[in-house]
Amino acid sequence: MKVTLRKRNQGGKTSLYLDYYHKGKRKTEYLKLYLDPNAKTKDEKEVNKKTLQLAETIRAQRQIEIQNGVYGFRDNEKLKASFTNYVQLLTDKRKDSSGNYGNWDSMLKHLQSYIPMDITFAEVDRKFVQGFKEYLDKDAKTKSNQNLSQNSKYSYFNKLRAALKQAVKDGIIPTNPSEGVEAFKQGEPQREFLTLEELQAAVQSECEIPLMKTAFIFSCLTGLRWSDVNKLLWSEVQHSNEMGYYIRFRQKKTKGAETLPISEQAFGLLGVRQDKDERVFKGLRYSAWHNLKLQQWMMRAGISKTITFHCARHTYATLQLSAGTDIYTVSKLLGHRELKTTQIYAKVIDQQKKEAANRIKLDL
Repeated sequence: MKVTLRKRNQGGKTSLYLDYYHKGKRKTEYLKLYLDPNAKTKDEKEVNKKTLQLAETIRAQRQIEIQNGVYGFRDNEKLKASFTNYVQLLTDKRKDSSGNYGNWDSMLKHLQSYIPMDITFAEVDRKFVQGFKEYLDKDAKTKSNQNLSQNSKYSYFNKLRAALKQAVKDGIIPTNPSEGVEAFKQGEPQREFLTLEELQAAVQSECEIPLMKTAFIFSCLTGLRWSDVNKLLWSEVQHSNEMGYYIRFRQKKTKGAETLPISEQAFGLLGVRQDKDERVFKGLRYSAWHNLKLQQWMMRAGISKTITFHCARHTYATLQLSAGTDIYTVSKLLGHRELKTTQIYAKVIDQQKKEAANRIKLDL
């Protein structure tokens, strides 16, 4: 591409601008620098000379920027590539993380609903990003034909932003068109959990999948996520005279190394120790059918709440706080990186206290 400094007479003065020409396409950039065409004195001519020198410096800099590929021009072949296919590739890379993959896959499905005819990188601009945000806010539906929750909108839109940010890193687009488009605010998450009485009722009730029942109760007693319960190895279940029973593992979600003390009762749920490389909960599965069986188990226990396996972790957190464990300790037990993540559970406890206080009413 060639950048040429040109002049144009405008209203008694000469405007300086840059002329860009690349593969049959032309664009201009006005520098807001002007020459006096009627300069006569030495000083007037000197001003014109310095203005021209400044304009030439800008032209040279623009030429260098273009050569380095940072001024906004990119390989046309890259810009012609399918943005949807690119998002599909980013989604596929996350298949090892079921929760993260599910979010990316859902975002991709909504993206395909928003643009069923596909779209190239060259067509992805701020207007497109704003339109996708409005689609999520007003038109997108869940599988049950419900409007998206605030947190779903927040999550899907941020996945799109992450994809565009990656595209910049990969050198496909020069800038992220989502910058400047205000993101959705994150909603207060609904964290369902079991009270101690409800958990006790579940323990006493029959479940069609005994292994799932044991794993769920173990999660309620330890706070482990399903992903960490599922991959738990016997070699990670350890004991020492000082600590008692504990688990040394790496969180699948955060990749953080953790040492988690567990109670003797939690250890007792694990049964007879097997080979160190064996999974503790070998055969544990996660699917819509397993979620149904878990919900049916809760119904047998007289629990009408919508409970998923992840509610076991919420149960552990709320029971610990209810029992008087300080929030900092609970945060460490859960493996949270920031205390504010744990504070959500503290709000639940505060709400319970408020409801309990309002149960005592007198006729005055």
